[in-house]
Amino acid sequence: MTQAGGCHCGAVRYEVEGAPMHVVLCHCADCRKCAGAPMVAWAMFADDAFRVTRGEAKTRNSSGAALRSFCGDCGTGLTYRNAEMLPGIVDVQAVTLDDPEAFPVGAHIQTAERVGWMASAHELPAFERFPD
Repeated sequence: MTQAGGCHCGAVRYEVEGAPMHVVLCHCADCRKCAGAPMVAWAMFADDAFRVTRGEAKTRNSSGAALRSFCGDCGTGLTYRNAEMLPGIVDVQAVTLDDPEAFPVGAHIQTAERVGWMASAHELPAFERFPD
């Protein structure tokens, strides 16, 4: 099974082959800062299951051996690699897939760093669009 994805502006496109090893919501401070969001959904693949099919992402060392790749035009975060902690692995930001529902999230990780109000965020009122 091949799934395609890419950045917001379409300058960078990629494909992943097969099912991910894990799909998680990461709450670490590094992910939060890089995404500007309270958590990031990651789908973990063997590095050879991932390939860029259009464009070229920019890569930045975000902390230690952590390399984050993103579109240099629109800024969409795309991948995370850490050869020390996760050799041979690429984490793909799961919601950049064309079908973000293809790989459902199975766990929360790094909850020791979770923003406090996220623990009960699912209890807040929900609106299909903007509230009246």
